Amino acid sequence: MSTIYEVAALAGVSPATVSRVFNGITVSPEKSELVRRAATELAFTPNRAARSLRTRSSEVIALVIPDIENPFFTAMARGVEDVAQEAGYSVVLCNTDENPDKEAKYLSIAVSENMAGVILAAANDQVDLTALLTRRRPVVAVDRGPHGFTIDAVLVDNIAGGRAATQALADRGFTRIACITGPRDVETAQQRADGWRDVARPDNGDDSLRYANFRVDGGRAAMESLLAMDPPPDAVFVANNLMSVGALQVLVERGQTPGGIGLASLGDLPFSTVAPTDVTVIPLPARHLGMTAARLLLARIRGDDQPARSIVVGNGAPLRG
Repeated sequence: MSTIYEVAALAGVSPATVSRVFNGITVSPEKSELVRRAATELAFTPNRAARSLRTRSSEVIALVIPDIENPFFTAMARGVEDVAQEAGYSVVLCNTDENPDKEAKYLSIAVSENMAGVILAAANDQVDLTALLTRRRPVVAVDRGPHGFTIDAVLVDNIAGGRAATQALADRGFTRIACITGPRDVETAQQRADGWRDVARPDNGDDSLRYANFRVDGGRAAMESLLAMDPPPDAVFVANNLMSVGALQVLVERGQTPGGIGLASLGDLPFSTVAPTDVTVIPLPARHLGMTAARLLLARIRGDDQPARSIVVGNGAPLRG
């Protein structure tokens, strides 16, 4: 492996000049060209670990998400990586399984490994960002808003999404519309249920609301519980894509295909799921969320010190089938 001294000798400049070129410090265009030509000829790769020691942070960012098996978060991760790679940063993907203890461990690693920043979709509302922020490591919340900390956030309009999905069912003539949403301690789940309430205004209060775990098994259990009601609902709004898959499975197993019982999903159904034409889908801009969050984080890493801001990204129009 070539060294900085060999590059300097071939380019006819000092090692300090080579260092300045690869650390983004201005030198004359002529010297910069000489250094880069020499580096190419020698297949020289800058030592990023050494650069990390000088700048007191690495060129690595952490993306902490609750469920990598959910295509929504996979698409979000792709958006983050696209922007980060273009800027010369690497992304470490951390999957918490909605487990606050795993999340705390990953955030601790981000501190100990001197990562440049963190993009976080928190497991719940109790996340502690003190260690990161004390060390002036920027954090951007994505999909789920921050609690108790003043940081940037990139969010979807969850209340509007819940309203749009429920209204689509109401427009099709359904009147007893139930709701399956995520965990009680996740703000996203509560907001989507709020959107449902705004439209459905159920006579039985929250008797037709079920909290689940944002996964397929949660959707299955919640749908089975709703179908056991007397009378059962004639339609169900499901607050994320994986729970919608579970709800669909139960309907198909019971011979109650969507149409007889209306179904609306907030978030695209996974590509492996054949979506019946009677399922309404409200698309979520997952990749755009990731790209926007990455741009905000990179701006903070580069020194942007304006007040924290929240960016709300709109949902797509309802789709059928």
